[in-house]
Amino acid sequence: MAIKSNENAEISSSEGSNTTIASQCDETDALLEIDLDDLFSVAGEKPETTANINLPANVAASGSLERLVETARNYAEQATAENTNKAYAKDWAHFTSWCRRRGAEPLSGQHVPDPQLIGLYVTDCAAPQNGAPPLSVSTIERRLSGLAWNYQQRGLTLDRRDRHIATVLAGIRRAHSKPPAQKEPISPDELLEMVATLTFGLRDMRDRAILLLGYAGGFRRSEIVGLDVGRDETDDGKGWVEIEDGGAIIIQRTKTGWKEAEIARGSSEQTCPVHALEQWLHFAKIVHGPIFRRVTRDNAGVQSDRLSDKHVARLIKRTMLEAGLRPELPDNERVKIFSGHSLRAGLASYAEVDERYIQKQLGHASAEMTRRYQRRRDRFTVNLTVAAGL
Repeated sequence: MAIKSNENAEISSSEGSNTTIASQCDETDALLEIDLDDLFSVAGEKPETTANINLPANVAASGSLERLVETARNYAEQATAENTNKAYAKDWAHFTSWCRRRGAEPLSGQHVPDPQLIGLYVTDCAAPQNGAPPLSVSTIERRLSGLAWNYQQRGLTLDRRDRHIATVLAGIRRAHSKPPAQKEPISPDELLEMVATLTFGLRDMRDRAILLLGYAGGFRRSEIVGLDVGRDETDDGKGWVEIEDGGAIIIQRTKTGWKEAEIARGSSEQTCPVHALEQWLHFAKIVHGPIFRRVTRDNAGVQSDRLSDKHVARLIKRTMLEAGLRPELPDNERVKIFSGHSLRAGLASYAEVDERYIQKQLGHASAEMTRRYQRRRDRFTVNLTVAAGL
């Protein structure tokens, strides 16, 4: 396996040298790129996700029971995704800091959530008194979910149906709700133009496999970089690949269990995601562990550490600019059009197959969720105006 030391860490235009692209990456990146210790120093305490898992008071401690407690804590940490935990920690830190700046306490004297206080908090989020930009309705709702989760970890229940919260939130929705801001789907022609900007050096071979595999599989960016060569090869892996004559089978762990996605071979080697993956694995000499890794500065080998999912978003923005897509827009607007989710939305919007196959590939439980990804699919194919006699 061609693995180099960290002294030759990859420095590419898609991973830090292009500050324009980095600054325009998804808002989610900025939200989740946080240090939990810094957050808790603001919040004043850590959420009791694992700290409250202890031996019952009436049970004598023993070595085996202590080991079970530690195992239970590890399982509790995995109950929600790492990014979700980070986001919820940020929500709690923001709320507790807001409370203390106003001489209030996150917990009332009765050690229960104060719905009146939380109602004032969401009001200030929607119409900040300090002149800061207001938060979107979806962000406010997410913050409420984060507060509810944090209270739950403390054995408390936040009643979001309380009139001090529910009526204020309903008014915020009515006054400030906007259509969801969705990223543009990438069309097949646009994807091939983006791929055409890549050379056949080791780094670009990797990036070609990322773009083609991500598009054909309708994968989220975390799902792409979370793949391993084989099963159970890393602790942080989210799935693995089984390559067959007809294509590749991607087995992934999801929130609701395991799912399989079929990636069939393409019409040519130039556009085939499976061929691109095989080429990358072969020339990078990767036979075990993470599939998508950093490439050394000299473009001659790979490191052992897994790529960040942010690389996928930056790769899409960089190749979109290099391909000259949407030239009628200035660069700062062009980089906002596409994100990591544009691969997933592109498959859903442009694949000419029955909707149920797209739903299965994306792993959606309902067709309604799949239709949210189909930005332009089936528009005006049924003309109700003409059908009505107009």
